[in-house]
Amino acid sequence: MNSDIRAVKTGHMKQLAEYRRGLWKEPKLKFLFLELTLRCNEQCIHCGSRCGNFHNEELTLSQYKDFLDKIKRDFGTHGIQLCITGGEPLLRKDFFDIMGYAHSLRFHWGMTSNGTLITEEVAARLAECGMGTVSISLDGMKKTHDEFRRTPGGWEAAMSGINALIGQNSFKEIQVTTVVHKNNIGELDELYDHLCGVDIDSWRLVTVEPIGRALDAGLALDPDDYRRVFEFIREKRQENMPVLYGCTHYLGTDYEREVRDWYFLCNAGIYTAGIRTNGDIGACLDIEMRPELIEGNILKDDFTYIWKNGFKTYRSDIYKMSGKCSACNEREFCGGGSFHSWDFDRNEQRVCFKGVLFE
Repeated sequence: MNSDIRAVKTGHMKQLAEYRRGLWKEPKLKFLFLELTLRCNEQCIHCGSRCGNFHNEELTLSQYKDFLDKIKRDFGTHGIQLCITGGEPLLRKDFFDIMGYAHSLRFHWGMTSNGTLITEEVAARLAECGMGTVSISLDGMKKTHDEFRRTPGGWEAAMSGINALIGQNSFKEIQVTTVVHKNNIGELDELYDHLCGVDIDSWRLVTVEPIGRALDAGLALDPDDYRRVFEFIREKRQENMPVLYGCTHYLGTDYEREVRDWYFLCNAGIYTAGIRTNGDIGACLDIEMRPELIEGNILKDDFTYIWKNGFKTYRSDIYKMSGKCSACNEREFCGGGSFHSWDFDRNEQRVCFKGVLFE
């Protein structure tokens, strides 16, 4: 890499590190995740939340309305994006009641979905209740996707959902998200060629994470696989194609800003909070919900007070908990990495690209 470019990137990352420390004192709620349900009509091998065909405690429509009223009153709606997730959110019978109410309060919102339940009628209702963005999972070509999600016909149903959304011509961004793992990395070029014929706005690649079911699934990538993924993304972006890597993990100076639009910053607890199905308050919903990481519950605790005064784990340099991380010369930029892949039992990062992408 050109030394001038490296110097510019280093300067940017130093500024970002300082900005991150400022957010510890004055966090800014930008992304509020609502986990509407853990029920799902798929049984994905990698699922971080271990979702499936079961019932668990869920907040009611009335409780969501009360909570959204409070968020609007205390934070306003202009700078906050509601991020709707599950499970499969559309399995809630009152989904459109919840999101229609959010829309009536003028919240901006988007959703993560497997796409299989999105018909033309559902897509029209999503547009009517104000959905701005949506991310649909497509984890390889047909056979690989269906096996990975343990759902015969899942690929065709997801593609049908994507086309129904496109047909509305109403959404700010329709994105496809692909989890890259050992069994589908060889299909990236074929999947890229397929998606070039579909009128989506972006293709987001994430590498399989050591959380939830994926901990024991044997799908982990090796160093050569990782380098292949990042070179693939960089190459497509150099061709001005809307391909990007997810928000996770510090990638080192050579790859930072090359495979996504900005530099790594784990948003947990400084930009992002999440509400579990039962009302428990946490940060990023991909983070293991250990007892010590539950900040409270919206049914009995004041969310606004907790946001301003809680989340202490996320408002400090997590790298200081690890001898290995503390000795790393990239610790200022990394900060210890993504919280969702931190091993809180061993106090070490499960995913680190030092020695893989940078020295």
